[in-house]
Amino acid sequence: MTNPELERRTLTAQMELRDGAEDGGTPTITGYALKFNKPSEVLGGFVAFREIIKPGALATADMTNVVATINHDQNQVLGRSGINLDLAVDEIGLRFTVQPTDTSFAKDLIANMQAGVINQCSFAFTIPANDEAQDWEESDEDGVDYVRSINQIDHLYDVSIVTTPAYPSTEAQVGERSLAMVKESRRALHQAEVDTEIKQMRRELDRQELLKSL
Repeated sequence: MTNPELERRTLTAQMELRDGAEDGGTPTITGYALKFNKPSEVLGGFVAFREIIKPGALATADMTNVVATINHDQNQVLGRSGINLDLAVDEIGLRFTVQPTDTSFAKDLIANMQAGVINQCSFAFTIPANDEAQDWEESDEDGVDYVRSINQIDHLYDVSIVTTPAYPSTEAQVGERSLAMVKESRRALHQAEVDTEIKQMRRELDRQELLKSL
């Protein structure tokens, strides 16, 4: 398989704003960037699929240098893990808590959140290039071709508060390429099994011919 590619996923979920006036700071933002076992909306273009992140997918993920951003914009950083961003994996998913730095864009974000204009979380990640990291199974749901289960996340790059719709189809292109790679891997495995069977049959035929000649 090829090297892992960056993927982004968005979750519409209730976030909390906690007053930071008592310590002189901006309000604290907390919520879930992802939730386990929660089917996505239908993703993809030519191939329609739903996606599920399985519990344990973050067990070995690198989360040592994660930033909190607005709309995945690296110029609008709200916090960084180990400084003012806390990440916690629980039975629900990945919960984040960030107390944004005192910037104008953070104040604008908080005002929009308080008004209910912004209410979505997102995260950017990669999955490792191995066959165990993801499963693709045919779906029996009308209009959906596959269910993609993500079993392992390799690296978490950011958690983001976003204004874009949940799971836009453009964000699923990497997933479709992953499906193509999985299919190719399965074809190669199947062909290897067929080749092995053919070799065994040829050896058996050769053995029988040898016995006849004795």
